[in-house]
Amino acid sequence: MAEVKNIVLEQPNIFVQKLTDYAMLAKFRLSFLVVFSAVIGYLFASPVLISVTNIVLLALGGMLVTGASNAINQIIERDIDKLMTRTQSRPLPTERMNMLEAILAAGAMGISGIIILTYFFNPTAGVLSAISLLSYAFVYTPLKRVSSIAVFVGAIPGALPPMIGYVCATGAIDFVAVVLFSIQFIWQFPHFWSIAWIQYEDYKKAGIMLLPSASGKTRMSAIQNVIYCMMLLLVSMIPYFYNWVGIVGNIFIAAAGVVFLWMAWQHYRKCEDKTARVLMFGSFLYLPVVQLALVIGKI
Repeated sequence: MAEVKNIVLEQPNIFVQKLTDYAMLAKFRLSFLVVFSAVIGYLFASPVLISVTNIVLLALGGMLVTGASNAINQIIERDIDKLMTRTQSRPLPTERMNMLEAILAAGAMGISGIIILTYFFNPTAGVLSAISLLSYAFVYTPLKRVSSIAVFVGAIPGALPPMIGYVCATGAIDFVAVVLFSIQFIWQFPHFWSIAWIQYEDYKKAGIMLLPSASGKTRMSAIQNVIYCMMLLLVSMIPYFYNWVGIVGNIFIAAAGVVFLWMAWQHYRKCEDKTARVLMFGSFLYLPVVQLALVIGKI
């Protein structure tokens, strides 16, 4: 009886572990920021005529496509994930999940996500989501071990979510969609480079090169963050000049840009892991603040 009781008690733990493994495979916590950006794009296109059902479907489709991208990334990098401290506990390197299971999960998520965005919205949204998945998984992922140009390539699928959300609402890729794309595209450089600075030694073990300077953690790498934050500040002003947002919304956008630029400048001055970490956390705050200001400022 005691053995039976122990088996019964262990089952929930196995179930929870399996759910945790799928969450790690899809990187659901990271995917939330992607889905948030897509929803912002949808709301920016139609802040008055809001469909809760459409927002839920967009979030679901976006989460599935992003989860598939992350899963394929881990399938391709399963061997080098064993080499890095921050990725050693993932389900594939630890063999808690086998390759077939991961491939089936990635395929199911990717196909269902693209179908949802295509069927419930429009073919353009479906095509963009497919481009995002394929370019991230099969171009950006292998390129990380070849050249730091991978950051530029990876920034393209990374910037598509707000455009996809906008297209879900309008069915068109216009100048507004391009501006939303551009803001998130430029933002990714200081975001990824600050992470690459902090994780430099871990990445080096796996032969991953993401910092812009071949010498690694140098002032040459740090100054790139300053340059891109300046570009980001300028591009983020476009919605105001085209009267897409009011003065209050633009004040928040400009303030966020100035603070983000100041963080990048401090990192350039000191070139420390501490300042890189501040810049990284600043990047996590910058994007939702600006995107919320865009939507609220348009109402």
